[in-house]
Amino acid sequence: MKRILLLLSVLLFASVDAGAVGGGIVIDGSTTVGPIAKSFAAYFKNRYAVPVTVSESGSGNGAKGLINGTCDIASMSRAMKGREIAAAATKGVNPVAHTIALDGIAIVVHPSNPVAGLTRAQIASIYEGRITSWKGVGGPNARIVVIQRESNSGTQGSFGELVMGKGVQITRNAETQASNGAVKNRVSSTPGAIGFLGMGFVDRSVKVIGVNGVRPSLSAIRNGSYPVSRPLYMYTNGQPTGVVKQFIDLAGTVEGKRIVGELGFIAQ
Repeated sequence: MKRILLLLSVLLFASVDAGAVGGGIVIDGSTTVGPIAKSFAAYFKNRYAVPVTVSESGSGNGAKGLINGTCDIASMSRAMKGREIAAAATKGVNPVAHTIALDGIAIVVHPSNPVAGLTRAQIASIYEGRITSWKGVGGPNARIVVIQRESNSGTQGSFGELVMGKGVQITRNAETQASNGAVKNRVSSTPGAIGFLGMGFVDRSVKVIGVNGVRPSLSAIRNGSYPVSRPLYMYTNGQPTGVVKQFIDLAGTVEGKRIVGELGFIAQ
């Protein structure tokens, strides 16, 4: 029996893609997808004894890592941009997208804020800097503190696409935070703040508001009625094989779907 287990272990390690970084699986990218990647990594390492390294440097850096060959999987909370795909092609890299979950971008305010919902147009106006007081949207006469993500963030890119519209700039007065957690902490400690988070990061320290009269729930995200929803991706160079394929395929298994759901995201 021991010999059989040893043989299976050897075969598993032998199936690692020839291009895999460091003999295991290396993942880099989105802080939103990070909890899924880390939980999958822990499960995978425990079950298959395959080392999995997860970094969270942003979706843009995940794309760069895949293009430059420094990671096997780019975790991204947005689709790759045309310029990234073009850059990949110049290096012989063929990015293939794998949807691993669905997510809603929650618009959050301080728990003391009486505003229960905003229209998408109102949110855009706030982030453009055209509405600067909560009084302008039915709230108190208090300055709105606008919180955004860094330019390399996939969540920032998705927010820009889904809420702001193409080419619309966010006000220069907006504060920039480096992660979902940092946005949540800033909003939770600032009565006048507004920010946006992946659903998996929402807790009672912030208040989620509706958008166009719809709150971000599992059913609203799945049926598309919540207007600020998006897929979450893992990208590979070409169709994955070996343990990289096993890792990607985990999202479609019963165990993978359980992990995704427990983290507050919506399984495919």
